[in-house]
Amino acid sequence: MVEYRYLGNSGFKVSEITYGNWVTHASQVGDDAAIATVHAALDAGITTFDTADVYANTEAEIVLGKALAGQRREGLEILTKVYWPIGPKGANDVGLSRKHIHDGINGSLKRLGVDYVDLYQAHRYDYETPIEETFQAFADVVRQGKALYIGVSEWTAEQLREGHALAKELGIQLVSNQPQYSALWRVIEEKVVPTSVELGISQIVWSPIAQGVLSGKYLPGQPVPEGSRATDEKSGAHFIQRFLRDDVLAAVQRLQPVADEAGLTLAQLAIAWVLQNPNVASALVGASRPEQIASNVKASGVKLDADALAAIDEALGGVAERDPEKTYEVSPATRP
Repeated sequence: MVEYRYLGNSGFKVSEITYGNWVTHASQVGDDAAIATVHAALDAGITTFDTADVYANTEAEIVLGKALAGQRREGLEILTKVYWPIGPKGANDVGLSRKHIHDGINGSLKRLGVDYVDLYQAHRYDYETPIEETFQAFADVVRQGKALYIGVSEWTAEQLREGHALAKELGIQLVSNQPQYSALWRVIEEKVVPTSVELGISQIVWSPIAQGVLSGKYLPGQPVPEGSRATDEKSGAHFIQRFLRDDVLAAVQRLQPVADEAGLTLAQLAIAWVLQNPNVASALVGASRPEQIASNVKASGVKLDADALAAIDEALGGVAERDPEKTYEVSPATRP
């Protein structure tokens, strides 16, 4: 079964494997298949579910709400986000202004069919809104009982420090950051993780399998498999391109003996690897089929020994991205 970790410096726990519906619900798979995978996640012991208002332009939240309908609300941890343009994408349908946060939380609660979310996250940093305005609005959301905790996504170390100070001043808890993190994308390790440890903020990491590349299904010198994420624009095909170099794909194949020795698939090894970082509370995984969930949850609770971790570093050392400056490229300088 899936194990649990505390989220930040709080008493709130999330499952080590979080089910995310970024590129699947209302996009890659139909509603029936989506609901089946959510139920498979519940059966496997996953109780933490992450979504965002922007996924499928609000439709993904609706599908997740349907899939979780009838479940015991107290036994679930439901996470959503606000920032990217949604709906008709008008002038105030984007960003982290008081207005958009107010409208955003109310819309998300209605679509999800719940009275509150456990974690409400700033999906990016908004350079067009004073951060004081953003956190005052978040504090109102918490005091109204519409969210219990506040998180962010892809913030830099400096932004986390400023947000944490404001949250403390306002009497609310900033407990998490949601960055991209995998054995191939390690940009948070130098600055974001040490700052987060100091402040009591956890990471909920997305793309731990590097958009599927760390599963080993993409081979050097070979065309990408039919129907894979790399061929589907709706499934974030542009995100995977940075990893589809032959030197990266050849390095990934060198991980197979490490996985074999650990009794894991390559995908399970990739998820287990991010969970070795004690600042990581949970790894976000998606699924288009129930059997993918059943396989991914086997990474929970795995302890990789020093030899395995060293072998992973050796195999990927020349191709893993570690530049901390990459965190500054994620949030747009102006709202999209």
